[in-house]
Amino acid sequence: MLYGTPAATFDILQRAQNNLARVVCQREGRTDARPILRSLHWLPVKHRVTYKMASLTFKTISSSTPEYLSDLIQTAVPVRPLQSSDAPLPTVPRTRSELACWAFSVAAPLTWNSRPSDIRSCRTVDTFKRHLISSQVHTVQRLQL
Repeated sequence: MLYGTPAATFDILQRAQNNLARVVCQREGRTDARPILRSLHWLPVKHRVTYKMASLTFKTISSSTPEYLSDLIQTAVPVRPLQSSDAPLPTVPRTRSELACWAFSVAAPLTWNSRPSDIRSCRTVDTFKRHLISSQVHTVQRLQL
């Protein structure tokens, strides 16, 4: 996974994706890649990484598989009943280094907890992905304006 990768690396990967989109659509090198990416239904690299992390987290939380990943996600159990206790959120462990923030045990809860509650409450993988992708596309469009 590329979660936590420095911005300079994302810039390089985004340029590569832009060039690949131009090649696929047979456009010139100076053509703006954003409309091409949209027509191909490709998310920008950084948003794609977030999408993949959120999808993997959903699969891990909803089905507890693979077991080696589900063991890394701890859910907070409230001491007393709360309104939000119907969907407890995974806890984000404390870390001492920047490198430790890239670990799945930290990245998965951060990504999951940052999603809106309507996306987190989806019951099936297909519904979750549909809501997540529309959310990501909306974010990309808002950032490009």
